[in-house]
Amino acid sequence: MSSSWLNALSDLETRGIPAVLITVAATDGSAPREAGTKMVVTPAETVGTIGGGTLEFRAIEIARQMLSNRQGPSLRKFPLGPSMGQCCGGTMTLLFEPQRPDLFTVALFGAGHVGKAVVQVLSALPCRIRWIDPRPDEFPSHVPPGVEIEISNAPEREVSSLPDDAWLLIMSHSHAMDLGIAAKALLEDRFAYIGLIGSETKRARFLKRFRELGLTDTQIDKLTCPIGIDGVNGKHPGEIAIATAAQLLRLREARRTNLRVVDESAA
Repeated sequence: MSSSWLNALSDLETRGIPAVLITVAATDGSAPREAGTKMVVTPAETVGTIGGGTLEFRAIEIARQMLSNRQGPSLRKFPLGPSMGQCCGGTMTLLFEPQRPDLFTVALFGAGHVGKAVVQVLSALPCRIRWIDPRPDEFPSHVPPGVEIEISNAPEREVSSLPDDAWLLIMSHSHAMDLGIAAKALLEDRFAYIGLIGSETKRARFLKRFRELGLTDTQIDKLTCPIGIDGVNGKHPGEIAIATAAQLLRLREARRTNLRVVDESAA
C-alpha cells in the first residue's frame, strides 16, 4: 500500500475522524500478506488491505468495536485455518492501534466573562469550540479560529446536535438554563465530560433537582461540579479558565489505556 495509509491518517486527523491502524506484526507459515502490511479502518470506510477474506472482515469488525468502545491498542493472533475459512494454514499477528485525533469538540454554554476567558484559553489548544448563548450581544465581534458561535433561545435543545464524546462546559447566565442543559446532557449519557460551573452549594441543589427529574445516581455521577483542577481556588475568570482547561487536558490524557494482548486462537 506504500504510504497511502500515512496519507489517509493525515487526512483523517485533519478532518477529526477517528481510525484504527492495523499492522501485520508477524506471520508464521503461509499468510496472505507479509509483516509490515498496513490498513486503516474508520467507522465508515477502509484504506488498504491485509489480505482480504474472513481475516480482514474480522479485523475490520474488531477495529470498529474498538472505536465504539474507546479501547486502547491491542495485539491479536489469528490462526488461518478452517475456523477462518482460509486455506493458508499459518498464523498472523495483527497490531490494532486506535488513532484518535488530538482535535476534540468543546461545547461551551455561556458567553459571560468566564465563558469569554475559557474561549481565549481553549482556542490555543487543538480543539473545536461550539459557543452557545441566547444573547447575541454578549459575543465579541471577532472570535479565534476554530470557534463557532451559535445563538439559540433554547440552548438545551442544542445538546442533541453535539457529537458523541464532546466535552461540555455549562456556565450560562441562568441557573434554570444550566439545569436544563445539564439534565439533557446527563440523560443522553454519551459525552466525554459534563462540567457545570458553581459551588458545592449549587451542586447540592442541582443534584436534588436531578433526582426529582428522575435521573439515576449513575447518570448524575457523570457531572463535574465545581469545575477546574484541585488547588486552584481563584474566582477571576482567567484563573477559572486555566484551571478548567487543565482539568480537560488531564482527563483526556487519562482516557488513554495500555496495550492489551489477545490470542484469538484461544477464543
